[in-house]
Amino acid sequence: MDAVRVALLREVLAGTEWPGATRRFAGALRGSVVSYGGGLLLVGTAEYEPWHLAAHLVDEAAWSGTPELSPTLVRHGAPPSAPAHLAVGLGRVSAARRGETVLVVSPSAPGDALLERVHDARRAGARVLALDAGDRELGAMAHESLVVPQDTDLDLDTVQHLVSAAAGENALPEPRGRRRLRDRLARLADHLT
Repeated sequence: MDAVRVALLREVLAGTEWPGATRRFAGALRGSVVSYGGGLLLVGTAEYEPWHLAAHLVDEAAWSGTPELSPTLVRHGAPPSAPAHLAVGLGRVSAARRGETVLVVSPSAPGDALLERVHDARRAGARVLALDAGDRELGAMAHESLVVPQDTDLDLDTVQHLVSAAAGENALPEPRGRRRLRDRLARLADHLT
């Protein structure tokens, strides 16, 4: 989803909680990876791998000059023959330590195996964020969470677009003097919409 579509989506959602909620969550995500300087581990459930969010965060990391936003995608069934960046298994979540951030994206109950590993990471000092449907156990472990109820008009994929866009756009302080091309294009898109 490009910047113009995100701007249109925010316009449609104006007056609801979603623009502010996604910006707050994105700020927590950005703050946890930038402040601590550690890695970002992105993990889904056994049934749902957040490939799309991973791709958008990589793009936002490049565009915003914040390489810390580029995640390591952790997979439940990572085949050993996969390329190194696609072969990171759940053991990596258990091995997370202080300074690292674990972002769990879960459209349904995350399952005991994942919860156990997230608990290990939190106990070792990793920061835990959750983007989910409201699982109590995951919510209790998370330092920050954004709940996307299943009975809402928005789906988890749309919220992921809003979060990734907000994480990248707020990454740099306001420029002094001349504005960057991206800032001018975003302002133009806002004006046109």
